[in-house]
Amino acid sequence: MAKNARDTQNGSLSARAWAPWRLNAPDPSFSLGKVDPAAKPFSSGNKQADHEQVDLLAQELDTLQNLFYADHRFKMLVVLQGLDTSGKDGALRAVFGRMSPIGVRAVAWRAPTEAERAHDFLWRIHQEVPGAGEIVGFNRSHYEDVLVPVVEGWIDAAEHRRRLAQINDFERLLTETGTVVLKFLLHISNDEQAQRLQERLDDPAKRYKFQRGDLEVRKKWDDYQNAYSQAVAATSTAVAPWIVVPSDSKTHRNLMVGLAIRDALQALNLRYPDDDPSLRGLKVN
Repeated sequence: MAKNARDTQNGSLSARAWAPWRLNAPDPSFSLGKVDPAAKPFSSGNKQADHEQVDLLAQELDTLQNLFYADHRFKMLVVLQGLDTSGKDGALRAVFGRMSPIGVRAVAWRAPTEAERAHDFLWRIHQEVPGAGEIVGFNRSHYEDVLVPVVEGWIDAAEHRRRLAQINDFERLLTETGTVVLKFLLHISNDEQAQRLQERLDDPAKRYKFQRGDLEVRKKWDDYQNAYSQAVAATSTAVAPWIVVPSDSKTHRNLMVGLAIRDALQALNLRYPDDDPSLRGLKVN
C-alpha cells in the first residue's frame, strides 16, 4: 500500500486509494472484464500480516459498532453481492464476527416466496432494512432481481431498466432517511469458482452448500458477468456507490470489506449521547 494512502488524522484510507474500486456515478462503460479478480490493492504483501490486520479490524469494528448503536442517529446497510463461492458468508463472519449481536444482524436472501412474488420486488427488501442504530448485512440482496431474471429471460429490457431505476430511487430514499448504504461486489474468476465448488464437493462438512444447479449457472458465466456489469454501471451513485472487491484472495477480500466499513463508520463522527446530569456523583451501594 502506498505510504500516503492513509489519512494521517484518523487512520482511514484516502479517497484516492479507494478511487479505482469505488464507483460514485453511473458508468455505461463499466465492465467486470476490466477488473482483475486476483488483484490485492490493499495488501501489505504478507498474507499472515493481512490476516492479522483483518482480526484487528474486527476488534475495531466491534468498538465502533457499540458507539454506532449508542449514537442512534444513523443506520447502516451492507450489501454483499456476488456469484456462488465469492465469499459472502465468509466476509460477514470475518467482518461482523466480533460485533455484539445487539444492533447487528444478517439477512440471507433466497428465491422469493409466493407471497413475496405477489408484491413488488422491493417489498420484502424494505421490511429488512436497518432501524436507528442498527447495522444490517445482506447476503445477496435486491440486486438478485436484476440478475437472475435478466439471465433467464424472465423480464424484458424495458422491465430491466425500470427495476434499475427503482433500485436507485429506493436507495436514495434510504440514504435520505439516515441510512448509510455500502455495496460490495465480490468479484472472483471462473477458475477460482471452479476450485471452490470442487472443494465443497470434496469436503463432507461443506457439501451441503453445493447444488447441482450451481453447475448450470456456471454454464452461463458470461451472461452473469454481463448482468452484473449492467447492474453496477446503472446503480453506482454518489449516495450508494458500488465497491468492486477482487475476491480470489479470501484474506484480501475480508480486509478490503473491513477497511471500507471501518472508514464509513469513522466518517460519521459518532458520539455517545449526552450524560444524564442526575447520574453524576451517584454511588452504587
